[in-house]
Amino acid sequence: MSLAKPSGLLPASGNPPAISLRRPSLIGGSALLLLVLLSVFGVFAAVGSVVVPGDGPATAAAVAASGTLFRAGIAALLAVVVLDAVIAAALFEVFASVNRSLSMMAAWFRLAYAAVFLVAICRLLEVPALLDPALLDGGAQVLRAVDGFNTVWKVGLILFGCHLLLLGYLAYRSGFMARIFGILLMLNGLGYLVDGFAIVLVPGYSFSVAQFVFVGETALMFWLLIKGRRLRTGKP
Repeated sequence: MSLAKPSGLLPASGNPPAISLRRPSLIGGSALLLLVLLSVFGVFAAVGSVVVPGDGPATAAAVAASGTLFRAGIAALLAVVVLDAVIAAALFEVFASVNRSLSMMAAWFRLAYAAVFLVAICRLLEVPALLDPALLDGGAQVLRAVDGFNTVWKVGLILFGCHLLLLGYLAYRSGFMARIFGILLMLNGLGYLVDGFAIVLVPGYSFSVAQFVFVGETALMFWLLIKGRRLRTGKP
């Protein structure tokens, strides 16, 4: 009686068949690109452009004068939350073959961050109702709502920093990415961790470490769109 394994189940080498990273890389890279565009519009062009730091009445007046733009910015940020979930799933597939458990953990950290970001956006949704002229301190409340958005979002970046640290480790150990990508991602994650904890621990903290180390996320996006879609790796 032959003890040979039935043909067709495994390659002759006994190794599992390679799988293509094309689909998750294209989805993840494209979603990251769209996320960047929507984030810039929502945070800077729509919300940031109408906020006058420290001046509630001026902020309320600016929001009232640009109501459509302000609402469009909120809609863009809500779309960013959805894209974060898509990116979490795509990156899990890309790095599952390196370490499935850590890849899953990284995805959950990003999803947790997206949930916190959604809570932050809900503070912005309060603003239109606060523009009622009957509210004598409406301007102060508008400013508090906007400041609340910024505070919750920036503290939530602690979770995003953990996501990038794990992603950087996976990239460093992957074998299919240059180790520099992993190093840049981990530095990026550390920057978010420093900023997030500093918001909690340092009164009036306004510096941003992350703005000097953001290159890791940018490099990952281009790697996914250019290199990742061409690769095949082992089945997770």
